[in-house]
Amino acid sequence: MRLVLDTNVLLSLWVFDRSPGGSRLAPLRALIDAGTLLPLSRTDCLAEFERVLAYPEFALTPDAQQSILADYRNRLQTSASAASTVSATDAEEPLRLPKCSDRDDQKFLELARDSQAAALVTSDKALLKLARHRLLAGRFRILTPEHLLAEFGVT
Repeated sequence: MRLVLDTNVLLSLWVFDRSPGGSRLAPLRALIDAGTLLPLSRTDCLAEFERVLAYPEFALTPDAQQSILADYRNRLQTSASAASTVSATDAEEPLRLPKCSDRDDQKFLELARDSQAAALVTSDKALLKLARHRLLAGRFRILTPEHLLAEFGVT
């Protein structure tokens, strides 16, 4: 299953998994590691993740930040290769998307559309509000990590 993970979900999967008790989303990480789920990304989404990893509250050394980024990059497909499955007509005239109230999150909607993802996985309220928007019908779903895990029978 091809999916887009927003930055907060990435933090849960790649940063908070190092904390005592691990991440509550460890089963989701296991599905990614097993190849059941294929994360998709593009340059601006990766840049945001890299920038957030450097926040002082995470206390990650530069080496740890680079290690996390490399580990994530080894598991994902970037938009350049994901776009190869999109027809020329689709690439020339992208389908309209709803506007997210948080403009910084619009890129995740665009990535999900452009890479033909099955889902955008997020805990962000602004994105989740768009889950039932008519412009997304039949394209991709917006759901929480917990909802996705429930679909795989993991609670």
